[in-house]
Amino acid sequence: MRKKLRVAAYAVCVQDGQLLLARSPADRGGHEWVLPGGGMDHGEHPNDTVVRELEEETGYHIEVTGFLGMDSIHHVIPWSYRRKVDQHGLRLVYEGRIVGGELRHEIGGSTDMAAWHPLDDVPGLTRVGLIDVALKLWRERPTTGRATTAAED
Repeated sequence: MRKKLRVAAYAVCVQDGQLLLARSPADRGGHEWVLPGGGMDHGEHPNDTVVRELEEETGYHIEVTGFLGMDSIHHVIPWSYRRKVDQHGLRLVYEGRIVGGELRHEIGGSTDMAAWHPLDDVPGLTRVGLIDVALKLWRERPTTGRATTAAED
């Protein structure tokens, strides 16, 4: 079985009680809100990854103001020709502050929209699970850099 590791960096940007999110396009399995960020290029520092990805997906320039923690996901998924891939994702979560740029939507990328959402409205959005993990890291700031799950609480 093929093994694949993907390292990605994401940013929690909260301003005036609102969270900045991007939306995955319908052709990627349906519209769902995601945390701005994405895959690290070979040789790239994760701080640079999150700054680059956030600008690509939202138009904003950010300053990384802190490292909140990480999340690790692991699952086996279908790949091609009846083969499967053992997928491991390491997701680094940063806190960011908007320092420039202007909100815009990404064209021809992995997202199709960027928007601010009131923090209280986030639980009602169609969203990926990483958003909940990231907000828990942001709120609790665990010294271990790992958000506990309901089973671990």
